[in-house]
Amino acid sequence: MGVPDVAGTARYYADFGLAQDDAGWFTTRDAGRQLKIVHAPTRRLVEVSMGADDPDDLDRIAGRLARLDIPSWREGAALVTREPVAGFRAVISVAERLRQPEEPPTPYNGPGRLDRGPGRAPGVLREHPVRPRKLGHVVVGSTDHGTTRRFFTDGLGFRTSDAIKDHGTFMRCSTDHHNVLVLAAPVNFLHHTSWQVEDVDEVGRGAFTMLEGHPERHVWGLGRHHAGSNFFWYLKDPAGNFSEYYSDMDSIVDDQLWTPQTLEGAKGLFSWGPPPPPSFLRPDDLAALMTGSHQNS
Repeated sequence: MGVPDVAGTARYYADFGLAQDDAGWFTTRDAGRQLKIVHAPTRRLVEVSMGADDPDDLDRIAGRLARLDIPSWREGAALVTREPVAGFRAVISVAERLRQPEEPPTPYNGPGRLDRGPGRAPGVLREHPVRPRKLGHVVVGSTDHGTTRRFFTDGLGFRTSDAIKDHGTFMRCSTDHHNVLVLAAPVNFLHHTSWQVEDVDEVGRGAFTMLEGHPERHVWGLGRHHAGSNFFWYLKDPAGNFSEYYSDMDSIVDDQLWTPQTLEGAKGLFSWGPPPPPSFLRPDDLAALMTGSHQNS
């Protein structure tokens, strides 16, 4: 992630619950190094990394990119390419699939169902700081939505999960509903990063902590999306990028059992919750980003 103010943005993501290692990487509990903040004149996605199962996958991806006339090259054992619209690097390396530790589900009482038994709910007794489990997805705005979408699907091999009519495409390279969302936009920019936490209580606890003394960080939440079905709460970092706490994302373990939908109107954004503010749909700094005049102190 490129930003004008590296130090200020780094403090924000430390507050958000990411741990920073000696090399400057921000880490999550389950997936290790997942965010590097570097200097850039305006906020932007600089690079995205992903894993493949074996070297043959890298060769197949290189072939798919070549058919799209998109160059790729090797840097050590990794395959590297560049998205043709926004220009961010994509680095694909052979890596083991992330296997998160299996933990018992959070118990919740319901009508005729006392799963958590007597006493107070676990969510109100937690005192530990919220720390994200993994980076779930990245959302980018593209001035050529179709080309960026094809880069991920036809080039890198992502699958389409759902779409927002004439506006966006949800794509996955794992069993999560989406790992990338590409939005049609008047300028290329990073819209948000989304970070998984255990349950809706952690979504609320994380946002509550982030907003104590910093009400300007609030963007949108609490709510539940339709595409992906996840609970959400969005906040804003000092550079203007949104960051999302989420839980309970749809999981697509068998492509044949999932039918992508093309969503329209509000349903493409959320199932319930407060309506999204205009600044979520069109961030306040888009005009400055379009002219290259965005500054952040």
